[in-house]
Amino acid sequence: MSLFAVLRLPREILFGVGQRHALASVAGRTGRRALVCTDTRFAATPEFAEMIAALEAAGIAVLVHDQTLPDVPRDTVAGCVEAARGFASDMVIGIGGGSCLDMAKCASLLLAHGGTLGDYYGEFKVPGPVLPFIAVPTTAGTGSEVTPVAVVSDPECMLKVGISSPYLIAAAAICDPELTVSCPPGLTAIAGADALTHAIEAFTAMRRPGDPELPQQHVFVGKSDLSDQFALHAIRLLSRSLEKAFADGSDIDARADVMMGALAAGCAFGTAGTAAAHAVQYPVGALTHTAHGLGVATMLPYVMTYNRRVAAAEIAVVGRALGLDPVGAEDEEALADAAIGEVSRLFAAIGISPTLAKLGLPEDRLDWTAEQALGIGRLIKNNPRSFDSAAMHSLVRAAYDGDLAACAL
Repeated sequence: MSLFAVLRLPREILFGVGQRHALASVAGRTGRRALVCTDTRFAATPEFAEMIAALEAAGIAVLVHDQTLPDVPRDTVAGCVEAARGFASDMVIGIGGGSCLDMAKCASLLLAHGGTLGDYYGEFKVPGPVLPFIAVPTTAGTGSEVTPVAVVSDPECMLKVGISSPYLIAAAAICDPELTVSCPPGLTAIAGADALTHAIEAFTAMRRPGDPELPQQHVFVGKSDLSDQFALHAIRLLSRSLEKAFADGSDIDARADVMMGALAAGCAFGTAGTAAAHAVQYPVGALTHTAHGLGVATMLPYVMTYNRRVAAAEIAVVGRALGLDPVGAEDEEALADAAIGEVSRLFAAIGISPTLAKLGLPEDRLDWTAEQALGIGRLIKNNPRSFDSAAMHSLVRAAYDGDLAACAL
């Protein structure tokens, strides 16, 4: 197959300890009036106060919105935008976890184009450039600092919904591992597991022919030769340091690895997309109100086992990126099995729920969960092994029961 790749990224990515101190310089090249979106927790930190003071010292007028909530409820975006309209922002800065970055993306969209968020659900619905957006992540997981998607909770929809457009990609991403040191172990685990799931699903996603119309019609186009490089880099970094960062949050080298892993995973799935683990999480998350990263990580070993029949070679490569070199490594199926085992071991070590039952999914909602997951076409079509109704019901049941073997059928 001839080489084919698609990559859409910020025009500037700054990574490293202390890079947050570049925010004022980057913002000064972008505009003079900044809406800053964060949450109440981070707004109370000295690091946030320092960044705001630096912006103001650089002559940038600042309006802080510090009411971002998890999963970005739709109406909270409208409230933020209404409060900011009179301020006449010419850029938006998101500082915080993935929800803060998604809030900033949505605010930059509505301030530029008006309307309601519902006008833009889906792919390629954003009609043109949004206000320039600068992302400063304080957690290491979602990759939202480099991706073309914002996810929100809409009370009129049972599941969370997404807005996917290259116009939502940040103008600049400033990633400082020191900002993640205060993340508690549980959040470190869930965010890092989310990043590893992004990387593995991006690497094992469907590979499509290089039709010139493909990236013009779809934001997420499946794996490619460039997305693969980012995905494997992410897997290597996360496998060597996620447990360390979970065990000792002050380990700045481990924090840097995990943050770089999340960034690289975002670069991968921002064009490759994700697949069945994410599809199942959407209904599971709606029913259990558990964190997105926890749900996708719970599903990942089961989805990898299901995909092994058609993607053993790719999963074996994942195994090598995880640092595995077992006896019989020349046997890609044995290495694929070892990769699935290592992902399960790693997630158990950092406290990821091993089954949907442990997540609190009611057994009488398994059929509904399977039906909803099967209906999320943009994710299911990206999975390397196709699904029919029976296969999806079997996968969900196996993940509820903790029966990996049942996924291999």
